[in-house]
Amino acid sequence: MNDANFLKANNARSLWHPMTAPSDSLHNAPTIITGAHGTRIRDVDGHEVVDGVGGLWNVNLGYSCQPVKDAIAAQLDALPYYSIFRGTSNDKVIELAEELRDFFAPDGLTRAFFTSGGGDSVETALRLARQYHKIRGEAGRVKYLSLKKGYHGTHIGGASVNGNANFRTMYEPLLPGCYHIPAPYTYRNPFNETDPARLAQLCLQALEDEIAFQGAGTIAAFIMEPILGAGGVIPPHASFMPGVEAICRKNGILLIADEVITAFGRTGAWTGSRLWGVKPDFSCTAKAITNGYFPFGAVMIAEGVAEVFEKDETGRAAIGHGYTYSGHPVGAAAALACLAETRRLNIVENAAARGAQIFAGVQKLMARHAVIGDVRGGHGLMTALELVADRASKKPADKALPAKVQEVAYKAGAMVRVSGPNIILSPPLVVTEADVEVILSALEAGFGALA
Repeated sequence: MNDANFLKANNARSLWHPMTAPSDSLHNAPTIITGAHGTRIRDVDGHEVVDGVGGLWNVNLGYSCQPVKDAIAAQLDALPYYSIFRGTSNDKVIELAEELRDFFAPDGLTRAFFTSGGGDSVETALRLARQYHKIRGEAGRVKYLSLKKGYHGTHIGGASVNGNANFRTMYEPLLPGCYHIPAPYTYRNPFNETDPARLAQLCLQALEDEIAFQGAGTIAAFIMEPILGAGGVIPPHASFMPGVEAICRKNGILLIADEVITAFGRTGAWTGSRLWGVKPDFSCTAKAITNGYFPFGAVMIAEGVAEVFEKDETGRAAIGHGYTYSGHPVGAAAALACLAETRRLNIVENAAARGAQIFAGVQKLMARHAVIGDVRGGHGLMTALELVADRASKKPADKALPAKVQEVAYKAGAMVRVSGPNIILSPPLVVTEADVEVILSALEAGFGALA
């Protein structure tokens, strides 16, 4: 095993990291994580902290979930891989599809198409949405609508419906036919509206206006996160997603819920769609489906959509899409164990309770530190603090400030995530009350260091 000095010296020599400039990795050494247990991670120097990030929104059950590890090991012995392309299947993926059908029944979702991760799930839903309309004889429905500030991965399709220029500008031209409406983001929006209910209505009006402008008969689907995650944790008013659903239904537009982050308890409800009482046509999942222990995802499909595909006799319903690792038996085994443990622990209760604790704590931090312009959360373990140069103008803070808070907080005992001017908190859903206090105390130290 290579020692710490080797790892530090060679991190950027042969390795490019996602979501950063190669030059940044050359000039700024990353934190090298070498171990983890429970809700804590340990770096190459032996420093151990509470993981306030939950891996990347995905390690819901923490790092010591033995049932999932055992399931992976056992499946590697039994059947380490086989394809589920036409003509073959495997036992674990069939079992998992049945379990997911039961789990997502309250959302009206009854079929599963398996993928390798969240970006793949989004790409799958976008493609199947177009195919659905073609099967039904509406080949002109090819456009997509989405929210500014939304995040849907970085494949060409996902980047095209993304609402953040960071994932778009350097890769344009992207997929044509993708249009964006304002997000229900009370802190910053083109309407200068701070009332959540009123803002939701304004955004819904903007959606109806865009549909009228484009022509409803040209639009395949609207995709949104029930709570916007990577865009800075933006929870909409409770009227918003049901309003989107109603508009989509009226106009024959499919609704894709991007639940890569929000499915399996993150919001304090079992799914983000269920939180708002919405039944989407597709739901994109990944991340927590295997607790982050194996790359895996699933697109859940509504009964009405499934029937269109399954009853077709024209040949247009043949799915010309899939991935080498779709329905991977090891991933399916991991997901089965993960789903069972998620249910056994009933983690939505802890997510709701600890989420309320964090949200109350960051509100107190905001009262003490003027650099915090806004705090967002209140629905499970999804929280963000937005840093500003001054509250009056809402000018975003210099990027050095959130970086400094993160650095000091890490030294003080917690890993937090920086995303633009935001500090994002998304710890494992098994985080304890004491863990949350460590995170809040570490943040206090981080903001105190800015004084």
